[in-house]
Amino acid sequence: MSQSVYLNSEVGLLQGVITHTPGPEVSLVSPETKDDLLFDDIIFEEDARIEHIEMLDIMRTALPDISIIEIRDLFIETFSKPEAREYFINSLIRHYSRENLSPVKDGLLALNEHELADFAICGQTESLPSVGLLPSPNLLFTRDLAAVVGNAIVVSKAAKRARLRESLLMDTVVTFHPLYKDIKDRAIFVSGEDSIEGGDILVVSEDLVLIGMSERTSFSGLMRAAEKLMSKGIKQVLIIDIPKKRSTMHLDTIFTFCNTNECVVFPPAISERTNNVVSLRKSNGHIITELKPSLKAALEESLGHEIIFINCGGDDKTAQQREQWSDGANTFALAPGVVIGYERNVHTFREMEKHGYTIISGKSFLQTYKNKRFDISKAGKMVITFEGHELCRGRGGARCMTQPFLRTKL
Repeated sequence: MSQSVYLNSEVGLLQGVITHTPGPEVSLVSPETKDDLLFDDIIFEEDARIEHIEMLDIMRTALPDISIIEIRDLFIETFSKPEAREYFINSLIRHYSRENLSPVKDGLLALNEHELADFAICGQTESLPSVGLLPSPNLLFTRDLAAVVGNAIVVSKAAKRARLRESLLMDTVVTFHPLYKDIKDRAIFVSGEDSIEGGDILVVSEDLVLIGMSERTSFSGLMRAAEKLMSKGIKQVLIIDIPKKRSTMHLDTIFTFCNTNECVVFPPAISERTNNVVSLRKSNGHIITELKPSLKAALEESLGHEIIFINCGGDDKTAQQREQWSDGANTFALAPGVVIGYERNVHTFREMEKHGYTIISGKSFLQTYKNKRFDISKAGKMVITFEGHELCRGRGGARCMTQPFLRTKL
């Protein structure tokens, strides 16, 4: 039987991905709560939905056989099992002690799977009007909930309380949903005060994984995950120390693969930094650490071939800063050399053109292939752009909004 969950690269042909089209939860963010909910601005739900649906339409047109799963559907299917509902509700009660949910446990257990999914996402449901939590608008960024690495999965533990419920949801889904039945015994969790989020984990090959030490992933969390990954067959983990700032909250906000040998990078945080990469390898039961001069040097040494860094924003420093802020470095590969990203990052795409990429707007792409099949194997190097004027207000791009669970092996 073919595996339903497997990843050994960032760019292998995409076969399965989990997303979340924004819904009522983003309209529940107010100017008074936006900071607590990790948003810089409030998002207009209708436009955000239109932009997100365009991204999904591009993926379906580029990859007609792709499986795109809405994470809300995963929640509903998981909560159809009484034991899963109880597991999640007990987790809520335990982790939300200050909200004192114990007295309403029976009411929560009485919710059906649809009502409980609504409550989990929006923090409220008409079926239980006496209970209210803050919404989970960051669910839009499904990447951060987990990362499939080979035939294992790292289940994230959010650093910020605003995203705690997402971590509890993903824990429940991996534990009970049949999608993960062949992989749940290889799930990796961190505990206590440790944190790790999927945006900091990049799978380079079946042997090599990158983990960013960021604002959201703690040193102890990444070391615990790295140790467990190496016990499950990963030969090397590169730890990249990145700036602990809102604008660079995860490694994938400043560095992503667009091809097997090409990456989009934010120069001030990647190519202009030195001695911020540590290699971890296992030898005779011990983890051997080695400081590397740069990420580029470390990658080329491990992979045995040249890695080309393409500057987010081009060579202009102001353009680099502006386009990194609007997720120019957060590209998402549908296949080797075929990526999607926000159309507003024009300087980044001009730089990619210099490296042989054809740039096409999502609307033109969808119109061109409305009535004929797109052959991604013959596409060459291509960037397909889509609008993200509302989506980018949440500080996340195409990679942030996608959690791949299956790619063809490279």
